[in-house]
Parts: sequence; C-alpha cells; structure tokens
Amino acid sequence: MDLKEFEKTIDYIFNNKILLTNALTHTSYAYEHSAKSNEKLEFLGDAILEFIISKYLYQNYKKLKEGEMTKVRASVVCEESLYKIAIRLNFSDFLYLGKSEIINGGKKRPAILADSVEAVIAAIYLDSNIEEAEKFVIKNLEKEIEVASKNVGMKDYKTVLQEKLQENGEVEIEYKIIEETGPDHNKNFKAQVKFNGEILAIGEGKSKKAAEMEAAKHAMVKIKM
Repeated sequence: MDLKEFEKTIDYIFNNKILLTNALTHTSYAYEHSAKSNEKLEFLGDAILEFIISKYLYQNYKKLKEGEMTKVRASVVCEESLYKIAIRLNFSDFLYLGKSEIINGGKKRPAILADSVEAVIAAIYLDSNIEEAEKFVIKNLEKEIEVASKNVGMKDYKTVLQEKLQENGEVEIEYKIIEETGPDHNKNFKAQVKFNGEILAIGEGKSKKAAEMEAAKHAMVKIKM
C-alpha cells in the first residue's frame, strides 16, 4: 500500500512516517507481526478530538448553553461520525489488519475504522501540533457539527407524541428509516412513524434522529395535538 496516497487523501504529510504506520496498524496485525498497534494512539486521539470539538463549539457557537454544547459534542464525537470520515477518506485501503480480521470483514467494521481515525488524529498531533490536528478534525466534521447544533434545541417530538398516544393505554409506535440519499458525507434520511401498524407520518432530515423527529412532528400536526 502506498501511504503517500493516503497522505494526499487526508491532506497532511507526515515527517515521521513510522507514526503514520503505527496509526494504521490494528491489534490483529500487530499480534501476527510482533508490531506496535494503534491502541495507545486511539486513546490519545479520543481525548484530542474531544478537546478540539469543545474548543470549536466554545469559539463558534456562542449562543449554545453548556448543556447544549455537551449534547452537540456527544453527537459529533461518536463512532458513526468517525466511521463516515473513514469511509469518505478510504481508510480501509490503507489499514494493516491481521489475516483473520480481514477474513472476518474487518476492513468494513465501523469500530475498527472509527478507532483508526482517532489514531490518525493523535499521530498528526504528535507529528506536528494541535493546530494541524484541528485542521483535519474541523475539515472533516464541520458539517456534522452544524447539523448537530441545529438539532440540539429541537423539541423532543418523539417523547411528546408517545406520551399523547399512550394516554389511554399502551400502544405500538415504530420508527423506521425508509430511504437514504446523497453521498456518505452529506446524507439525507427519510423516516416513517407507524402507530399500531399504520403509517402515521413521514419526515426528512440530515440525520436519522432528525428525520424521526420530523416524522413525529408531522404526526402531531396530523392528529392535531
């Protein structure tokens, strides 16, 4: 594998190539080849990522309250967001995995891919500085932060709808994502909410949660809550 190609993809050239190799080395490969795995880099990368997102929210979203910033950060600093970065930047093409892990589909496992992103963040930081790590993080998570910040103040329509429909006893309420469109870095989701087996409403949003919330909101309007 050509790590120069990977450096072009992530838009960062390493001074210490060993750090980059280490960041892309899964424990399964490390065990088979007596090499150093990326576990410790993952640990450091997780803390760096949380700091960068916290700082960015503090500096750029001044209207958000402390509790809201915490919710936005939790929504962004998660396996799903990091997995999307890994898919978009083709991390799977450059990971060092053990034979057994490859056979078991390790190159597609969200946890492995997400962890490798954290490891790369830490490697960039150790190879240069926090500013370079921040450039990588914000460039790849800016849209997710924007979406999360818009959704954080959203009224919990799902809870309100459920409480209203269950006033006279237990009922079955089911949410389902029925359509996904757009590229991995800019998905649009369509969700439906069913009430006792019948479709009550449909909603759309930039995340699964937002789409479900919108469906619940439309349902409340439909039944005149």
